[in-house]
Amino acid sequence: MAIVVRLDVMLALRKARSKDLAEAIGITEANLSLLKSGKVKGVRFTTLEAICQQLDCQPGDLLEYVPDDNPA
Repeated sequence: MAIVVRLDVMLALRKARSKDLAEAIGITEANLSLLKSGKVKGVRFTTLEAICQQLDCQPGDLLEYVPDDNPA
């Protein structure tokens, strides 16, 4: 996968719990878990904005581009 979601790292750095973040930004814990695991196809900018606001971070702190080893 070329885009890696680093939400779990940011939560740990901020000593925040997934449950509290999900409640603060108005999404379910299940959806936040899917986002953390990278098993989503996309994320709304409003959700990304809310996460960044709650965790006091930038989108680049949450998402990382890692090139695939096998270029097409």
